[in-house]
Amino acid sequence: MDQPALAKSQSSILEIWGGTPLEGKVKISGAKNSALVLMAGALLCSEPCRLQNVPSLADIQGMTRILESLGVKIKQSIDTLELDPTNLTSTDAPYELVSKLRASFFAIGPLLARMGVAKVPLPGGCAIGARPVEIHVRGLKQLGAQVYIEHGVVHAYASQLKGAKIYLDYPSVGATETLMMAATLAEGETILDNAAQEPEVIDLANFCRSMGAKISGAGTKTITISGVPNLHATDYDIVPDRIEAGTFLMAGAITHSDILLESVVPEHLSAVTAKLKEVGFQLTPDANRGLRIQSKGVHTGTEIETLPYPGFPTDLQSLFMALLTLSQGSSVVTETVFENRLGHVPELVRMGADIKVKGNVAVIQGVPFLSGAPVTGTDLRATAALAVAALAANGKTSISGLQHLDRGYANFEQKLRDLGARIERVPTVEA
Repeated sequence: MDQPALAKSQSSILEIWGGTPLEGKVKISGAKNSALVLMAGALLCSEPCRLQNVPSLADIQGMTRILESLGVKIKQSIDTLELDPTNLTSTDAPYELVSKLRASFFAIGPLLARMGVAKVPLPGGCAIGARPVEIHVRGLKQLGAQVYIEHGVVHAYASQLKGAKIYLDYPSVGATETLMMAATLAEGETILDNAAQEPEVIDLANFCRSMGAKISGAGTKTITISGVPNLHATDYDIVPDRIEAGTFLMAGAITHSDILLESVVPEHLSAVTAKLKEVGFQLTPDANRGLRIQSKGVHTGTEIETLPYPGFPTDLQSLFMALLTLSQGSSVVTETVFENRLGHVPELVRMGADIKVKGNVAVIQGVPFLSGAPVTGTDLRATAALAVAALAANGKTSISGLQHLDRGYANFEQKLRDLGARIERVPTVEA
């Protein structure tokens, strides 16, 4: 996030007056987690690429600056990015940019594959837990690269990457994507076993295939990549954002509203919609990639365990927990993916929720109502969860920590306003 935008996010709060039912329809933006890796993937190509359905986010601006520092020429208009990586001028990503954006580490695979060298600082991002890059590094070494870490910078060299059979100790999305990109230009065949199966992995594979890569098995546990000498220009549409879609489903659920999400892929939300149906909501696929949520009255507690896709997504754990605070009976939420992803609990308790935490397990006892309160978001999804809780709370909730929210949601408050929510971003007194 650039300094003016960061200052604006840090010096403003969201004020939400709860208790208003939502109605209408909301268009879901392109997937943040796809857009960021596809932007890095464009480095594999020595011809211009066009990405469409790109969300307008602080993280996208951050990745744009990183790619421009490497010599990529970028033009942006509304939701389209034109990237020209024909003449890269650097393979050394600048620390001051990379340290603020975890996804910037994706550049290491494409730079190494195409240029034979890459220097990328260890990444930053949200403080939701240790997300080590050891799996990425080990995989790059198996592809024949020399890799070492010095003074917080990962140095990688390889005159020509060679295909290999790689088993991932954990189905890391980042490692799967990094190694898949690197292998597209490697000599011979690469097989990734225990690969991540997320829709964003499939989107990256489809993007690379549209540039001429030979990839099969994306979306399963085994991905096979046959290296090619080079890739060509492409024009590609980014998949809709399943986490933003899940966020608006929770907003509709917690307010007992009837809303329609447009531009979604319902299959990407199967674990979430199954749980919403279980606790008492009606979900109906609509024509032309739509999904409607309707309340059936009372909703009850449940048990959730976050898991890699196709399991329940960790990115929606905090949002579903907000819903469970108002569900009848008790619920249990177990977070298995990130160790620090329960930072929203004290803030929900401040609003009147009954939640007890032990280790990575939260036990929620449903309460009759939540009350508006001043709260602070600790990470991207935690901040969104507080906004969702505020929609159903009595009175006004003031949410700070908006620099997190602006990293991952395009036009968040405007979309909620269009559904009828009473929400406003205002400068703080200090500002």
